Amino acid sequence: MCSTVRAFHQDDAHIFMTPEQIQGEILGVLQLVDRIYSTFGLGFHLELSTRPEKSIGTDEQWVLATDGLTAALEAYGADYKINEGDGAFYGPKIDVHIKDALSRTWQCGTVQLDMNLPERFDLTYIGADNERHRPIMIHRVIYGSIERFFGILVEHFAGKFPLWLAPVQVGVLPLNDDLIPFAREMAARFEQAGLRTEVDHRSESLNRKVRDAQLNKIPLILTCGAKEQETGTVSVRTLDGQVKHGVSVAEFEQRVLENIAGRDRVLEFEW
Repeated sequence: MCSTVRAFHQDDAHIFMTPEQIQGEILGVLQLVDRIYSTFGLGFHLELSTRPEKSIGTDEQWVLATDGLTAALEAYGADYKINEGDGAFYGPKIDVHIKDALSRTWQCGTVQLDMNLPERFDLTYIGADNERHRPIMIHRVIYGSIERFFGILVEHFAGKFPLWLAPVQVGVLPLNDDLIPFAREMAARFEQAGLRTEVDHRSESLNRKVRDAQLNKIPLILTCGAKEQETGTVSVRTLDGQVKHGVSVAEFEQRVLENIAGRDRVLEFEW
């Protein structure tokens, strides 16, 4: 994958916690990783990286941090690989490697324990003993770079996004210029319902419009002619080759919204 961007956005977030909270907070991040990646249908594996040769902090701090990460991984219950000496200089980390449809792996998410920055910024909290203590900080990243993650998604789905994620969800193709107002009326209704819809009002043949919509990976292609206008129905075509004629606009809208609400990856309609 090769791309060039003028800028990129990271979803780097930080969690400040007490030493006793390490396992629970790390486990919460791993559960968030699972929820986000599974939404996109991405599998992943975990790698634990331990103290490198050049590092800062005491032996006691590194043991505490590494034990906390290990305990969280054990509680999470998934297999993980150990990379000895591959941690950051300021703390151990868990890296998350996602796998795409071509079985390529990409390191996107990471959970890093940082014992350095709380020290440098002189951060403290008042503990139960009414004394000041130094917190521990987590660097938490799920996507890594938003732009890179979406680049991975494009390749993973080969541009054929599930309906809920597709940039254009519904393409409306009028058979002739006289039917453009009817097509736009339907599109306005779908847009009002929250569906991303486009009308192909070009003076092209229907076959050309269908082909272009398929090349653009539009999940739902609606064709409307005089019969559809008269009966208030549409003919539905999916990228998987399903075709159904005489579908009421209301029924189509309902089933599509149900599919999107469930973030279903498979678009199958039993009309």
